[in-house]
Amino acid sequence: MKSVLALLLAFSLLLGSSLPLGAQEQASPSPTAAPAPSIAPGTDPATATRAWLDTVPPDKRAKSDAYFEGGYWLILWNYLLNAAIAIFLLSSGISARLRDWAERHTRFKAMQVVHYAIAFLVLNAVLTFPLSVYEGFYREHQYGLATQTFGGWFGDQLKGLGFALIGLPLLLIVVYSVFRKAPRTWWIWTAAVVTLFGLLVSFILPVFILPAFNKYTPLEDPAIREPILTLARANQIPVDKVFFFDASRQTTRVSANVAGFLGTTRIALNDNLLKQCTLPEIRHVMGHEMGHYVLNHGVKLATYSAIIFLFGFGLTNLGFNVLLGKRGEAWRVRGIGDPAGLPMVLLIFATFNFLATPIHNTATRVTEAEADIFGLNTAREPDAAAKVALKLGTYRKLDPSPLEEFIFFDHPSGRARIRAAMDWKTAHLPCGGAE
Repeated sequence: MKSVLALLLAFSLLLGSSLPLGAQEQASPSPTAAPAPSIAPGTDPATATRAWLDTVPPDKRAKSDAYFEGGYWLILWNYLLNAAIAIFLLSSGISARLRDWAERHTRFKAMQVVHYAIAFLVLNAVLTFPLSVYEGFYREHQYGLATQTFGGWFGDQLKGLGFALIGLPLLLIVVYSVFRKAPRTWWIWTAAVVTLFGLLVSFILPVFILPAFNKYTPLEDPAIREPILTLARANQIPVDKVFFFDASRQTTRVSANVAGFLGTTRIALNDNLLKQCTLPEIRHVMGHEMGHYVLNHGVKLATYSAIIFLFGFGLTNLGFNVLLGKRGEAWRVRGIGDPAGLPMVLLIFATFNFLATPIHNTATRVTEAEADIFGLNTAREPDAAAKVALKLGTYRKLDPSPLEEFIFFDHPSGRARIRAAMDWKTAHLPCGGAE
């Protein structure tokens, strides 16, 4: 139930990540700049946006559209697979037998939960493995977005599973303690527990966990490092180093992040960003990532999640009681405090989560748009912002319909990002040139 566990446990995001290994050369900002369209000074933002979009050849646009639209179906297939696994575990009696096995091994409730959670997570990983291979390995290679061998990819899945085998039992110990002590109001307290857990993991994940998947190296090239640190100082981000990590061993995607707390704050960018982007483009990307940090988007998203979790677990409580009355005896589920009922909880919550896809995406998309504006105001590179949007368009549909963007996009579309950059350029650089 990967999609559900990703919400309940941020560690499970690692199950679909592609990352690892050794040292990488330092790269200087020397890639050839992508040709910019000929846009006369004073051109209105809508016309300028269309000119940027028209620089993408039709065949490349069709390929990125096909990749992204295929993701719409994967949302459905993941939900259906999760639901089928939950029903299978319940109706076959496997979930109840796992509970019985845990009870035979220990009389402590917390350890029973741990035993059940470990067995459940391993079984779930096995049952979802074929779709994971297609989605995370085969499909990524099919569209030229992955560079990792199957052995390397599989090794990362095992690492992610290892972290999940630590994190999920710890989370469920607390959650099932809440279930037992507050069987009627568990959904309120569980929303709080899951939100706080997710917030904690969002802070520690980039600094303490992701290095298990990639090697992080201090960026020594002053031509790149100093402009980034200048932006950081201007925004009072407490760092004196910049790190890069060797993502090109696994993927062709560009990425970066600014994360941490209580003295652990770190700026990191991947080597694809160094190799594929010019210095102005790097400055814009890092300005965007600094925006997430300065604008406290981690806390804001946790607040949004808390509201969604509260509503989702409230509906899960209602659904669980109804399903327990109808099928509880047949499935040998004793109540909300019974670990054998975990697939039932996840089945109901997965249904809510699937239907709430536009809500999740909108919450994230809003913060991404805010970070885009922060990046424009910080780096002051609107043309570079447009070029980055086109680079991201190799795996995101550039020009979706408004309904598509609302439902399926957790980031602004390329069109929306370029339009924002051109609006900014018109307002701040009315002559159309750089300062």
